[in-house]
Amino acid sequence: MTPHMNTRRAAALAAVAAMVVVGMQSGAANAHPNTPGDSASASTTPAFSSASARAAAIESAQSDVSATASALKLGAKEKLIARDVIKDADGTVHTRYERTYAGLPVLGGDLVTHATANGKLKSVTKATDARISVPSTTPKVKTAASARTVIWAGDGTPVLALESVRTGVQKDGTPSRKRVITDATTGKVLLSYEEIETAGVGNSQYSGKVDLTTTASGSGFELTDGDRGGHKTYDLGQGQSGTGDLVTDDDDTWGDGTGNDRQTAAVDAHYGAAKTWDFYKSAFGRDGIAGDGKAAYSRVHYGDAYVNAFWDDSCFCMTYGDGADNKSALTALDVAGHEMSHGLTSSTANLNYSGESGGLNEATSDILGTSVEFFADNATDVGDYLIGEKIDINGDGSPLRYMDEPSKDGGSADYWDSGVGDLDVHYSSGVANHFFYLLSEGSGAKTINGVDYDSPTSDGSTVTGIGRDKAVQIWYKALSEYMTSTTDYADARTATEKAATDLYGADSAELKAVDAAWSGVNVK
Repeated sequence: MTPHMNTRRAAALAAVAAMVVVGMQSGAANAHPNTPGDSASASTTPAFSSASARAAAIESAQSDVSATASALKLGAKEKLIARDVIKDADGTVHTRYERTYAGLPVLGGDLVTHATANGKLKSVTKATDARISVPSTTPKVKTAASARTVIWAGDGTPVLALESVRTGVQKDGTPSRKRVITDATTGKVLLSYEEIETAGVGNSQYSGKVDLTTTASGSGFELTDGDRGGHKTYDLGQGQSGTGDLVTDDDDTWGDGTGNDRQTAAVDAHYGAAKTWDFYKSAFGRDGIAGDGKAAYSRVHYGDAYVNAFWDDSCFCMTYGDGADNKSALTALDVAGHEMSHGLTSSTANLNYSGESGGLNEATSDILGTSVEFFADNATDVGDYLIGEKIDINGDGSPLRYMDEPSKDGGSADYWDSGVGDLDVHYSSGVANHFFYLLSEGSGAKTINGVDYDSPTSDGSTVTGIGRDKAVQIWYKALSEYMTSTTDYADARTATEKAATDLYGADSAELKAVDAAWSGVNVK
């Protein structure tokens, strides 16, 4: 879809573009090139020097949503809510919107406009191409007072629906917040998924002697990171709600490197959060999880012998259990990166946590968590393409997941097939994890940082990698600018092709590698 913008909309988008230019960083970090001669323009760095500049760009987009809706030929009852604005080095402006119909949220109605610097609309990425319309906005089935009326557009024809959230506790002790979408006319459940996003691992990994950013308080110190949005780390004291106590210390020397000292878990959680923040900033120019300069927070010592870790959007926080022995905190570097990246996904494409989009959601956290591990360059926990490699969750020293050949974990999918979306999201993620490995490193046998890999392809083809730095730039750009809540694997291929074209060109080796890697996992 490439309509010409009306004059008012063109002026508005041009104003957004100008505002973004004003907010550009004088020394913004770019993608680290893999080969000499790589262009610095191949960067997904958002052009904002501050959270206020980004907020101003979003506000400017919001001020003209009526003209935007008109240009997109949306119905009279539809309205847009601007969520994010990103500007590329060539001036292209990507604006992400949520949609409402007759004042009701449209789930699966999100879209992203892609406009030139002078405001001409180039294309639109939509979660659904269906026209949003329902015969009535009054539910016919009984509903709990807490349920909200919505339009469900995630499965073809939009329908009036009721959205409710059921809270509780899962079998392993993880909090449960199950989101249920029900047809408001028939009562049929249209979608049900667990909203608490876990890493699915039990981990006790310590990164050796590390530097922490702390804050002096009274006569001592506290785990508050003033350099990274004020990130705080709390000790829940085996509780399962609230924040517990902010972790403090008398002499600014924290933990002893073992699970016998309660501070040790907090050290790893605080360090992991800092490295993830730094990776986002260095690789993408992103200021925090939501890009607004605000920190999440971490909670350690959750529950009794809780063998998991999870991200929760409702508190905008990461939470870690202590493992089966209550001395093996789940605070590995890649786990911290994984959990924080669930928050990044929620702040960008907001991929539904079910079906193929749920697999892409989990894979995004594995991809970025792995990238954080490489970025940290920690001698105790070197970068690798293994997930949970330090935890011994299986009792035999094997990792939880393998990106080079996901099926080695006994459950993950190496390749796409029509049943992939029926798998648990931690297993359907294998297709995208495998794609990312192939795109980064290529197929066949090789040794990286002392770890042996041998990545196959579905058709026996040979894939040549382009390097992890380029691969993660392509994935992030696809996630933040082209994926939507309902993106599936076919859509993900299209999104990464667009991202590679934007970054490296329509005739680039990088785009050819993207195609080869997707074909290698049977997404064609």
